[in-house]
Amino acid sequence: MSNERFNDWKHPEIIDGKPTVYNWIVQNKDGLQLGYKTDIGTFSYINAKYGVTIEDDVQIGSHCSIYSLSTIDDKKGKVILKKNCKIGSHSTIMPGITIGVNSIIGAHSLVLSNIPDNVVAFGVPAKVVRKLDER
Repeated sequence: MSNERFNDWKHPEIIDGKPTVYNWIVQNKDGLQLGYKTDIGTFSYINAKYGVTIEDDVQIGSHCSIYSLSTIDDKKGKVILKKNCKIGSHSTIMPGITIGVNSIIGAHSLVLSNIPDNVVAFGVPAKVVRKLDER
């Protein structure tokens, strides 16, 4: 990633249930694996009880929710956001989901199924709408 604002990136201090300096919150922080040069928007929420892996160079917009546990339907499972994927603001990712390398999730999407590498997906529920050109 060539974005200069990440030149001095440091792993943020994460205290369970308390906002980070960037105003996002993690519950069950021991289940979170946070990659290098990640960008998580303000007011986002991560429940990592059953594991959340955010790989390097991932961008997550503001007001997103990532759940490894859903108390509504008792689903649980590890969430994996692969390298360089981007999650649009106000999106929700449900338990057991993997978002592929370089893939983009449009704003306000509800991700209920895995998203492959190198695609754009959006909607409620999120569906793949096109492949990304290889660069």
